[in-house]
Amino acid sequence: MMNFEQARFNMVEQQVRPWDVLNPEVLSVMAEVPRENFVPDQYKNMAYSDYGVPIGNHHEMLKPVLVGRLLQAVDIQSDDIVLEVGTGTGYLTACLAKLAAYVYSVDINEDFLPQAQRNLTSLEIDNVTLQSGDASSGWAERPEYDVIVLTGSTPEVPENYKNSLEIGGRLFVVCGEAPAMHAKLITRVSERDWSEENILETELPPLENSTKEAEFEF
Repeated sequence: MMNFEQARFNMVEQQVRPWDVLNPEVLSVMAEVPRENFVPDQYKNMAYSDYGVPIGNHHEMLKPVLVGRLLQAVDIQSDDIVLEVGTGTGYLTACLAKLAAYVYSVDINEDFLPQAQRNLTSLEIDNVTLQSGDASSGWAERPEYDVIVLTGSTPEVPENYKNSLEIGGRLFVVCGEAPAMHAKLITRVSERDWSEENILETELPPLENSTKEAEFEF
């Protein structure tokens, strides 16, 4: 029987921290949330490997190191309202919920949601609303969010999500086409201005139905 507690400790200390994830709250959350609970049974022993574990419907969990860099980049505060696009089995959702005031999480695959809800309930996480729908171009549950996280890649930064940020709000998105993709942090600095920072190079499957913005023809 695998010692998941030891494996979780090793994941944090040998994978996540060496990837320049030094935020103590992020490391604490990743050391606390039992990732094995969110992995399909046949992949339990891979829960803490540096690997995108398949979860069905041609989707996979984000690698632990990417979860760590993502959480550190968006710098969630205890009063933040978060939108997550792509719930999956709910692992990242759980980490976000431990750090934020409230999380809205949406997935185009409604098959994922019952299991994700069971996973969150088993940890007594109740500051999350799970919804099913196509959020490839936006999600208007609220007019604006403090933090938005897209767990699939997009060809370019979606304008609708930039506009859905509060002033000071942060958007994490992986943009580009394989193999040249960049994880970006977009911060809304004023009503009409955003800053953009490249966090790291990585590769993610595309967000379903995300397409390049229509180009003007003359």
